Amino acid sequence: MAEEAVADRPAEPAAPKAKDARSPGPPPRGGARGDDNAKDAPDAPGSSDASDSADAEAAEREKERERAADRFKDRTRDPLAEEQGEEEPTDAAAATRARRSGQKLLASGRDLIGFDRSDVGRLHIGDINIGLDARRSGLSMRDGPVPEEELLRIRRTHIEPEGYVRLRRALEARRLLVLGGAPGTGRASTALALLEEVTRDGEGEGGRNSERVRRADPEGGVRGLATQVMGGEGGHPRGTGYVLEPALDRPGTLPPDGMDLDQLASALAEQGSYAVVVVSVGSAANPLLAGRYGAICPPAPTRELVAVRLRQRLEEEHGDPARDGGGGGARDDGQDQDRGQDRGQGRRPDDDGSLSRLLERAAELREDPEVTEAVGLDDLRPAEAELFASLLAGHLLGSVGREELLSGCRGLAAVQAYEWFAGVDRALAAPPPGDGRAPVRSGTAALFHPVAFRIALAVLGGASHSAVSAAAHLLTWELSVQSDPDSTPARPLFCDDPESDLALSRARPADGVVDVAGSEVTGRLIFYRGAALPAAVLAELWDRHFPVRAPVVRWLRLLADDPRPQVSMRAAVAAGELSVRDFEHGYAELVRPLAEAPTPRRRVFAATALDQAAGHASHRRAVRKVVDNWSRHGTPALRWTAAMALGYGRSADSMDDTLDTLAGIGVRDDGEQLAVASLNVVRLLTLPECPTVLRRLADWTGHRGEEYQDLALVSIVRLALTDVDEVLDDEPGTPLGDRGDWPLLLALAATRPELTGKLADLFWTALNTARSRDVAVDALETLLRSASRKDGRAWTREGLAALLPALTAEEQDRRRLDWLLRRMMRDQDRPLPEERARALWRLAVPTRQRRSEEEESHG
Repeated sequence: MAEEAVADRPAEPAAPKAKDARSPGPPPRGGARGDDNAKDAPDAPGSSDASDSADAEAAEREKERERAADRFKDRTRDPLAEEQGEEEPTDAAAATRARRSGQKLLASGRDLIGFDRSDVGRLHIGDINIGLDARRSGLSMRDGPVPEEELLRIRRTHIEPEGYVRLRRALEARRLLVLGGAPGTGRASTALALLEEVTRDGEGEGGRNSERVRRADPEGGVRGLATQVMGGEGGHPRGTGYVLEPALDRPGTLPPDGMDLDQLASALAEQGSYAVVVVSVGSAANPLLAGRYGAICPPAPTRELVAVRLRQRLEEEHGDPARDGGGGGARDDGQDQDRGQDRGQGRRPDDDGSLSRLLERAAELREDPEVTEAVGLDDLRPAEAELFASLLAGHLLGSVGREELLSGCRGLAAVQAYEWFAGVDRALAAPPPGDGRAPVRSGTAALFHPVAFRIALAVLGGASHSAVSAAAHLLTWELSVQSDPDSTPARPLFCDDPESDLALSRARPADGVVDVAGSEVTGRLIFYRGAALPAAVLAELWDRHFPVRAPVVRWLRLLADDPRPQVSMRAAVAAGELSVRDFEHGYAELVRPLAEAPTPRRRVFAATALDQAAGHASHRRAVRKVVDNWSRHGTPALRWTAAMALGYGRSADSMDDTLDTLAGIGVRDDGEQLAVASLNVVRLLTLPECPTVLRRLADWTGHRGEEYQDLALVSIVRLALTDVDEVLDDEPGTPLGDRGDWPLLLALAATRPELTGKLADLFWTALNTARSRDVAVDALETLLRSASRKDGRAWTREGLAALLPALTAEEQDRRRLDWLLRRMMRDQDRPLPEERARALWRLAVPTRQRRSEEEESHG
């Protein structure tokens, strides 16, 4: 394409004729080997019968070439779109992004359990012995006074949450407060702090009331407490404060209504007393919290909480006189601390270890990246802050080593997971309520929904809130049916509270993007408030609750069929992590059944789960053995799954072994699975071993077997048609990751200039082989059109500038490019502007070479 106007040029030449690749292989660049095209030469003069025979043979050869071209085109189609139809490709880019997101949340090899789980409700580290059970079911509480020592400790150490003054004023005005919050967030401590403050000046019959704050029996509930207060039962004096934690989550238990609360408030006013009813946020308590007495208890700020607890611990070690006044009472929520009688006795920091210096070092240690990662929680609850402060103080004073510190920090998330699941369905086996009614078994759905939401969030964290919620309801059904197979679970349709789900699961919403039909749209995503929680939840679920495995497996199989990659791929990553914890069970129940499924989506799920297991050094050998057996001796479905697993690059001992296995799958049975094999060869080109893959592709193009040639040619064409973000695991910020919407061929040419020659030679081979010529030319047209975006901004020009000169080194190659550019300009649907055509020609043919050719053409 010279510089003169295109309209003045002679008619465009026909496309250069391509050689057909038969034995011994496609024509090498720079000269064609002997092949069956030699038979196209005119026959020697002879009879008309010989001429007719030659014409018939030529016609037959042409038909065979057309059939070969059609077969080749079929093999370049998306192997993942078999169930969706020829014209509806899968969203591979969304699947890749979802898998990458799931892997970030479930980091392979994270040491979740660095302490003895035989008594997971407590931690024994050095001389620290602290209980962490924040569940404290209301059924375990009994009516009784709160010791004055505990009230004194609360007065000195309680960290007021945001809005504390507003809560106190509401209690003073109405005498009754319904305080809602998630378990373990300090709601009970706040309730006691409020009651301690409003009853501080109360007087009893004998003077000052020594039992001014009492815990009410949860069995009686609000009605029972109202009756007790009105009747003066127990001889409680005026001005008494009551804290009540009713058990609202028991099947068959009816929550109090507004009249019950009004009756209690009236009784309290008559006696000059106060009461705080502590409830967990959720569907059962929402009507209470929405009423005139309801209020949400915000959690205490983490930094202040840790700072206060840490100062207390260091002051204790110093024997600070300010703490000799009795501030060392029992911990909040029934937790305790047993310091060793001889450990650290008589210790006193030297001059460099003064309290102020220790506090400075403690602040630095809190911000240590390794410590922060080990904690893995965005915010700490009171019990967790207590332990964290004890660990930091112990490490600073030499009683807790570095590994013990990190182990204890990792244990925080594991203990939270333990508390979430321990004894959830114990209430189903409880005796009927005292009025003789039978428990309402249909309440299992309401009972299981919070734990189902936590499991769904662990598996699908980072997905849209709606996807996680829908998956949670599916799992709620499975758990309910497993627990009570004779009853149909009843689930109210309008009682869900997203805010309650967030609070009960330590979750946070975030604005982000969601992949929908190949496009990214804004959406409301949801995550755990802590990177350690997803893996901790799955570990707790799988290691300690064996009966729940059956419904979870059924649920994961349902998620494997979900057409949204953000759901199915995240579930596959989680399935791989669960399989690592018990490979025998995961393989038998999840991986193998789905690997033999008739749908590609399920087989991709199995391959992704296998690769996730291969990410753990402890299971890599087992996974490689499975993949090798499937590729050699498996059914067609198992070989297909093995090919997908190999494409991740971790299911064989080396890259050469991976390519050998993929080649064996691709050439077997007349290339029945050549499409999926070629797809995974292309996926391997994003790895550092890319030169090895290119070398093997070149070897296959020269192989005597036509199936090997086809595997190479299909892979080369697919390389030009595949976008980077469809196959790349890297995050944006890497050379390839920043070119996510580029064709992989051009991205490699732009970022790996040392590979440009090999890439050009391979693509030239596809362009000059008869059966691959048509699809290769179409692929070249796609590459050329990607030079600029629709608005004129540069897109892949850098890659084309690197590839085209190497691809058009010969005159016949430049003639083909000239012909293709003219065809694109005359395309009725998408005509290429002349200016862009000339720009592409200038990219391909350097200025000096163009001038030389023009001089030759002018004589």
